[in-house]
Amino acid sequence: MDATSRPPSLAGLRRTYEGEPLLESGAAADPITQFSVWFEDALQAGVPEPNAMVLATASAGGRPSARTVLLKGYDERGFVFYTNYESRKGRDLTENPRASLLFPWHPIRRQVRVEGSVTRLSHEESEVYFRSRPYGSRIGAWASRQSAVVRSREELDARYAELAARWPDDPPVPDFWGGYRVVPLEVEFWQGQLDRMHDRLRYRRTGSRWVLERLAP
Repeated sequence: MDATSRPPSLAGLRRTYEGEPLLESGAAADPITQFSVWFEDALQAGVPEPNAMVLATASAGGRPSARTVLLKGYDERGFVFYTNYESRKGRDLTENPRASLLFPWHPIRRQVRVEGSVTRLSHEESEVYFRSRPYGSRIGAWASRQSAVVRSREELDARYAELAARWPDDPPVPDFWGGYRVVPLEVEFWQGQLDRMHDRLRYRRTGSRWVLERLAP
């Protein structure tokens, strides 16, 4: 490998962070209110897909896996996403109904991390969201046996075409598809600062109230 094709040194890949201080005095009383403020900041700053979040799960045996999914709702009860119940994450959550979420808002030097238990949404709640999706996404939910091995792209496309012909207008909600809610036990807000002296504030649920704590960076 000559010098022109040599990859850059990972040790030298870094950038300086500098942001508004994240102080206890300016933090909301609960993490959902604080998340709403930061989510609006991410929207206004033009962060691409601010509702994209890394969802980490683990099997009953402790084998972890992570992937990016989209946040589709949140309130005082928790954070909602939708998926195939038979996918790897769906199987993990059946065996071990706990998860972690990460919102990586790099352009504004912020992260939000959530840890909690996971519950399924009712069929009625899932159906409301399913019917709001574009037609192609609804057919896609039927066509893809998510996380299963597929012999070829052609097989997947043929399955999609077959189902589109079966339901040209209004596909029903699959019985293997629906929503989950991550019920937060901890929510951490991270703000990048100079010299790696980042601000980290963590909300921790204790009974019916939230305790706010500062963590070392």
